[in-house]
Amino acid sequence: MPHSHARDVFSAKNAAHLDNKFRRFLYRPNALAKRYVKPGDRVLDFGCGPGFFTRAFAKRVGENGMVIAADLQEEMLAIVRERLTAEGLISRVKTHACEPDSLDLTPDIDGLFEAAFAIFVVHEVPDKEKLFREIAAMLKPGGTFFYSEPPFLVPRNEFSENLVLMGKLGLEVVETRWYFVNRAALLKKR
Repeated sequence: MPHSHARDVFSAKNAAHLDNKFRRFLYRPNALAKRYVKPGDRVLDFGCGPGFFTRAFAKRVGENGMVIAADLQEEMLAIVRERLTAEGLISRVKTHACEPDSLDLTPDIDGLFEAAFAIFVVHEVPDKEKLFREIAAMLKPGGTFFYSEPPFLVPRNEFSENLVLMGKLGLEVVETRWYFVNRAALLKKR
């Protein structure tokens, strides 16, 4: 039975802890983007926070791509808009305030994305099955979903249960690996 231990949402007041030189060195967002995002892709960055990964995805998709940066907190989205405007990347990014229990993207977005990311955030979501179902619906057939969680918040058995759940929703595990010190999986929509 999947765990349902949604944690408090990481406060926008602490956004500086999520985007700094040390984290960029550890997590290498540009390398992650290069590995899983192609120029022209449409990408969902769920739980984008202050845009730590969003920026790398926006650079990688290029002028013909698009990134939807989705977060629960408008304060985080304001930081994303400010930073990406300053870097000249805002034309490639749309920010989206999701609801506590839903991504709340319009129904015509189904099958829109080539890639989706949920990095260090799913443990904060109260209904994981609903989130995974929404992400699966928004991916094109063959689209990929990169999912990662810290092991000190999400134990191995819970991470594995989440992968089984996603399999039932049409997302097939392509690879599992460590993303620095975090569990990660790449899934593909069947």
